[in-house]
Amino acid sequence: MALKLQLQLIRYTRSSLFSAPNNFFTSSPKPRKTHPLPLLTNQLRSLSMAPHPQSHSNSTSNSNPNPKLLFRQLFEKESSTYTYLLADVSHPHKPALLIDPVDTTVDRDLNLVRELGLNLIYALNTHVHADHVTGTGLLKVRATPGHTLGCVTYVTGDGSDQPQPRMAFTGDALLIRGCGRTDFQIFTLPKETLVYPAHDYKGFSVSTVGEEILYNPRLTKDEETFRSIMENLNLPYPKMIDKAVPANMVCGLQTVPSKA
Repeated sequence: MALKLQLQLIRYTRSSLFSAPNNFFTSSPKPRKTHPLPLLTNQLRSLSMAPHPQSHSNSTSNSNPNPKLLFRQLFEKESSTYTYLLADVSHPHKPALLIDPVDTTVDRDLNLVRELGLNLIYALNTHVHADHVTGTGLLKVRATPGHTLGCVTYVTGDGSDQPQPRMAFTGDALLIRGCGRTDFQIFTLPKETLVYPAHDYKGFSVSTVGEEILYNPRLTKDEETFRSIMENLNLPYPKMIDKAVPANMVCGLQTVPSKA
């Protein structure tokens, strides 16, 4: 039977702090809010399919323990953004989805989809990005852009027919040895869950929930130290925020001003 890739969506709220070993969270864990997305099925239209193609894109082909799941990690250099391509290659129609596509690399992503003979069904965003314009609005085959007022994480299902270990696409909520927000429902996932963030600036591509609980320097401190770290990051004003945020609020289709 063909694998049906099931994703869960974790929605973040300001009050969703929970306990984790060696960090400042001391309240009892709250059940994470998950919203199952529709299973990937053959719907909408198909992209053109190349016969038995060989991929030659700028992608990272990570070792995949489940041969039914095609997985590619793609990188956009200007904003250090990771885009993820997942597909059920055992299904006759090879349904696929993209997570966090960037407008300037949409052609690259679609070429890869065509080369691999996939049918792009969904394009999802983990949050409204401030460092690049989303490419979801440029993708004609999609069911939902995935935009919300808060961050979300997409997690592969926990059924026996789903890829193991599980995979969590965390956007900016949890980075490798870093974080963007302070509501870590992600830490309720199994420790072996693979963590794929939206960005990395040091060349890392994947981590695990267990590693981040133990080694993430921002999350292994007491509350006072954590607050001090976050308040003194002195991060530069995102250079694309004035362009990216308004555009991303309308799925990247808004006419935006050119660079000064």
